[in-house]
Amino acid sequence: MSISTAAVRPGERQRNFVRDFTELRKKVTAQGLMRRRYTFYWSAFGGLLLAYGAIATAFVLLGDSWWQLLVAGALAVTLTQTAFLGHDAAHMQIFRSGRKNEWASLLLANVLVGLSYGWWQVKHSKHHAQPNKVGADPDIDMDVIAFVPGQTDGASPLQRFWYKRQGYLFFPLVCLEGINLHYQSIRGLFRKDQAGRAERRWLEFALLVLRIGGLVAAVFLVLSPGLAFAFLGVQLAVFGFYMGCSFAPNHKGMPIVPKDMSIDFLRRQVLMSRNIRGGWFMAALYGGLNYQIEHHLFPSMPRIAMREVAPIVKAYCLEKGVKYTETSMGESYRILVEYLNKVGLGERDPFDCPLASQLRLSA
Repeated sequence: MSISTAAVRPGERQRNFVRDFTELRKKVTAQGLMRRRYTFYWSAFGGLLLAYGAIATAFVLLGDSWWQLLVAGALAVTLTQTAFLGHDAAHMQIFRSGRKNEWASLLLANVLVGLSYGWWQVKHSKHHAQPNKVGADPDIDMDVIAFVPGQTDGASPLQRFWYKRQGYLFFPLVCLEGINLHYQSIRGLFRKDQAGRAERRWLEFALLVLRIGGLVAAVFLVLSPGLAFAFLGVQLAVFGFYMGCSFAPNHKGMPIVPKDMSIDFLRRQVLMSRNIRGGWFMAALYGGLNYQIEHHLFPSMPRIAMREVAPIVKAYCLEKGVKYTETSMGESYRILVEYLNKVGLGERDPFDCPLASQLRLSA
């Protein structure tokens, strides 16, 4: 970074930092990049309907056949793509109306995927507000995986054995994420931080029970018990793996922000996020999450516009001396594994940035 702040008082420096994002947003808005992209989203909805129709047809026609495991894999991929669309709706990317986006999220998340929109929104909003900040971002506060340096302190011998190898064990473990997401969705509906959504809690719960129970019933109705268990196992494993691998590269291995550090919005979102190179194919594979920097800066921007805005954001960050990180898909996972192993070994590396002291603003 090339910004010199030595001769600038903290109050004025903070105003300058705030102005940085305001200028960027004005530039992006002026080019029409925040407008809704209805053609893209209606096409996506249509594609999902065709995919579910084809999966249902294949499921019925194949009957009690081990070829059904391919159907289970296809269903898992389609469910993940559906979750991406639910993510877009929850961020108000699809419709202008907040109510329409909310109902779209309920349909996509609760009815089709079997995840609670309400639980996810509370959790995800906290993540967007303070990515990678200790004590504020729930995505780095997990029991099974240690994401924060020092998290392994006081661990038992068995836990230390696990943590030292957690980077290598991440990919097998993430196959269980599908089960965990269903469990957390139901459990999360009754947490205290969901109190403001009590009026919709039972609706969400009923939709989740209907979706999860309905799939299990359909599978055991058509398939023999052994094949039914195999079908559900493959579907959950592929779904968990795809979901986990889509979200993991975005922030893991990026700087961890201490509890007492306050950073302006532009730097808070850019410095803690990582983009994955790869063009339209990677955007389709990751549901637009490969443009993580742009998504965190403009969460309500339709995902299809992020490819257009990325060069603008990258050039602006270069101009302002803000590090803009992008890697290949393979490199992002290598960084993830190495970072998790380092944390598991007890290495301490809080917010590794030479200008950390300059970015520390008075709250």
